[in-house]
Formats: sequence, structure tokens, C-alpha cells
Amino acid sequence: MVPRIRAEHDLSPMELSSLEDRLNRDNRRMIDRDDDRGLTFVVRDGAGHAVGVAAGYSWAGMSELTLMWIDEAHRGRGYARQLLDAFIAEAADRGVRKIWVSSHDFQAPGLYEKAGFERMAEFSGWPEGHSNIILCKTIAADGASQATLSSNGFSAG
Repeated sequence: MVPRIRAEHDLSPMELSSLEDRLNRDNRRMIDRDDDRGLTFVVRDGAGHAVGVAAGYSWAGMSELTLMWIDEAHRGRGYARQLLDAFIAEAADRGVRKIWVSSHDFQAPGLYEKAGFERMAEFSGWPEGHSNIILCKTIAADGASQATLSSNGFSAG
């Protein structure tokens, strides 16, 4: 049977995840590194509901922060910076030397810059009328930029 292309805009999250796993398996094989791991910290309220998250992964000496979010009712309390510091510290503990993040101009590029991230690229018109900013933080071999988990109230476990 000949493969065919068709639109499937409602592909299930399970099938999409399975395809992403196959891509990741190919990537690991291509560079002979299989040290990829999820990296996530969550802020929960008194009822146990997630009200903030910093999530991403580490792999091959680098890390990407793919999701940073704080519930609107909990903003302005320093949770974003605490999550970011915890993410950076855990990445450094894993031997990561570069952490990448993408932030739209209306999100939090200033948060990342205050934490030592540098703008590497800016794409205007993504979305229309705005820009998408790619930032990177380099961690020294001695972990010089590493934050301490104990100082921000998060635990690695």
C-alpha cells in the first residue's frame, strides 16, 4: 500500500505522543545520547491544584524550558522566579551547560533576562503584531549560575 498524506487536525494526544517518542528515539540514535529526562517543577495550592509550572527536559548537555505558567490569581508572588531558579538548579545538577527558552514579547522575556538568559534571536510577526524571542542561559562548568533549591523552597523529590 502506498502511503498518502491527509489532514488529521484532531490527532489524539496519545498518537501524537507516540510519534514524538519515535522522533526522540531517532534523535538519540543519531547522536548516540540517551540521557533525555523530563524536568518539571510545580506550584500547588492548599487543595493540591497546580497553579504554576516550569516544565521541559534535559538531553545531551542542554535543556529546554518548554512550559512556564502561573495562574493569574497567583501572579506577582515570585512563583515564576522560584520555579525558574529550581529548573536552572536541577539542570545544572544534571550537567547541563545551556538552557533554551522561547518567550513571546507579551509573555516573560524580562523574567528570563533578569535570570541571566541572553536573547539569541527574535522573530517578528510570530504571532502577527508580536515577536517570539529565543533566549539561552549558559551555565559555567563549575555550576556558577546554579541556584540552590533549599533557598527557594522547592525540593527535587
